[in-house]
Amino acid sequence: MALDLVDYERKAREAVQAFWGNREAARQKQIESGKADQGERAGVTAGKNMDGFIALVLDIVKANGLAHADIHQQRALLTLPGYFRPTKLWDLLVIHKGELIAAIEMKSQVGPSFGNNFNNRTEEAIGTAHDLKTAYRENAFGKQPRPFVGWLMLVEDAPGSRSPVSDRSPHFPVLPEFQGASYLKRYDLLCQRLVQEQLYTTAAIISSPREAVTTGEFSGMSAMTDLKTFVTALAGHVAAEAARLG
Repeated sequence: MALDLVDYERKAREAVQAFWGNREAARQKQIESGKADQGERAGVTAGKNMDGFIALVLDIVKANGLAHADIHQQRALLTLPGYFRPTKLWDLLVIHKGELIAAIEMKSQVGPSFGNNFNNRTEEAIGTAHDLKTAYRENAFGKQPRPFVGWLMLVEDAPGSRSPVSDRSPHFPVLPEFQGASYLKRYDLLCQRLVQEQLYTTAAIISSPREAVTTGEFSGMSAMTDLKTFVTALAGHVAAEAARLG
């Protein structure tokens, strides 16, 4: 049976429009209430910005054989046991017949200050995946096949994210591929290496300008880390688990 990618490009454009629209709506609401946060935080604190992408994942799961799986989105049901810490809160969990099918994180970063959060996002992504991978090895989820572990990152396409960035490393040189790399390129390298090191099944980076609130425009950075690779890997994993579990 062919994989069903559920017209993901159209749904992703709608998700991008919702992302920028929700941010602006949250910012306006806080301004009207007289309690606006500083800077870009006003568009973040209301949450829900990545809900369109969560809906896309739900459609892929349902269309590829696990329509009756338990798909958890509510905070109270998104905790998994860890190895280096007791628990970790994920953004989306798919569980079927008592087995963990998929655990997915969805993050975003907008300007104007891209440097402030890049290292935090990187350390969080690495630590989260390493913790889950080790917990799985130690049978924290019982004896089952390895779950799909995904990381999806949306970054604002802006001069600040596309411009070359310099680094200071007084004792040893920065690896060549990072020298002068923009933040978007750094995220692309991060996603590639998260997969190469088998920390995530797949990791995707997409960029989108603020003007996409009306168009839904987005783009990828490389074949290894684009959205099609992400949704295809997820659909394939879900279809395989559906066939196995019946």
